[in-house]
Amino acid sequence: MQSLKSQDLGKEPLKKLFITMALPSVLAQLINVLYNIVDRIYIGHIKDIGALALTGIGVTFPIIMTISAFSAFAGQGGAPLASILLGAKDKEKAEKVLGNSTTLLIVFAIILTIGFQIFKTPILYAFGASSNIIKFSEDYIGIYLYGNIFVMLSLGLNTFISGQGNSRVAMFSVLIGAIINIILDPIFIFVLNLGVKGASLATVISQGFSALWVVNFLTSDKSIIKIKRKNLIPNFKIISKITSLGCSPFTMQSTESLVLLTLNSGLQKYGGDVYVGSMSILTSVLQLIFVPVLGVSQGIQPIISYNFGAGNKERVIKSFKGLLSICLTLTLILGGIAVVFPSLYVGMFTNSEELAELSKKMMPIFTLGMCIFGIQQAIQGTFLALGQAKFSIFIALLRKVILLIPLAIILPKFVGVKGIYYAEPIADTLSVTMASIIFLLNIKKVLKKCERKKEVAI
Repeated sequence: MQSLKSQDLGKEPLKKLFITMALPSVLAQLINVLYNIVDRIYIGHIKDIGALALTGIGVTFPIIMTISAFSAFAGQGGAPLASILLGAKDKEKAEKVLGNSTTLLIVFAIILTIGFQIFKTPILYAFGASSNIIKFSEDYIGIYLYGNIFVMLSLGLNTFISGQGNSRVAMFSVLIGAIINIILDPIFIFVLNLGVKGASLATVISQGFSALWVVNFLTSDKSIIKIKRKNLIPNFKIISKITSLGCSPFTMQSTESLVLLTLNSGLQKYGGDVYVGSMSILTSVLQLIFVPVLGVSQGIQPIISYNFGAGNKERVIKSFKGLLSICLTLTLILGGIAVVFPSLYVGMFTNSEELAELSKKMMPIFTLGMCIFGIQQAIQGTFLALGQAKFSIFIALLRKVILLIPLAIILPKFVGVKGIYYAEPIADTLSVTMASIIFLLNIKKVLKKCERKKEVAI
């Protein structure tokens, strides 16, 4: 039954696979983002201090994204390798990849928890905190960091569940935590009057339940590949392979922290707290647009990886075309709604008239480039699924480090605070164009390996 489940990725009709793999993955990503979004919605409506508290939580987001980035490094770096190995009928090596990824996650969790706890205050100030909001930032992230191990295991290992064709199980692992978080948030925040500390505590508890679910599945007979004690011993050849692929998703998420540092510090300099608060709302909306697209990409990636490992070039090409059409359609629709009807999103986050008006004014500008971003996500996801680390890493760096950060620094010098908001759509448009050119120039050469059914070497 286990081998049959794995074979589905190579034999089932692609349209059916897209639904059974991508839909649960999209739901899992949407549910996962609720952890932070729900916290912000509740916090933004705390009486009298909601706007300041929301701004304070927004400043912690770069730390949270850094933690997620290290989860992606181990999880999304290892899961495509495991899927390719399953396609090549090498379950033993796939389990070694899983074991080494688990070890990396545990080591990262320990180091990040200690490091951020010691230096959280100066880091928060660097990310745009002011004396008005620093207490809220410290209260939230201080508790969150104690549950860091749960966050990393649940996020990082969940990709190995979907990577073996069990996307529904992966979705449920996220759903369990999200439901608990939604229930506990209002109780801790309002009933027990714990404020932002309550929101953070609810998140830690809920992530703990998700982590237990994921680890329990990956050590059970229900999983095709299992976490085994012998495979937890570091194998540096395997870790180097995980690193080569993990650098791409890591770069994409970790640079989010650098981007927010640049944006928030610029907004604080040229605008003030209300502008930093607007960025908290705008980045949350950007997440709501991006997350379904990421879910589709992560759901279809195992199909591409498995068939690449099995040498089925035709299914790889068809899978990419399906991924591209779905991702582009999603960003056109969701991005278009943000551009045309910004008030639909803003009302969820704040009761402050000043913050709401600013956010509604800037949202059409800030989210415009996301309308075509589905193209880049499909390209980057495909390169990652095919094990092409260098292309995936460059595309991840291109949008944020090479384009967005310099633009966010330069443009305000000429057009003031609005330049920080203009930087996002300009960077998005340029990066989509360049990613498309890179893909068209290189994909044929990459797919030649598929024709020879090249054996995967770890």
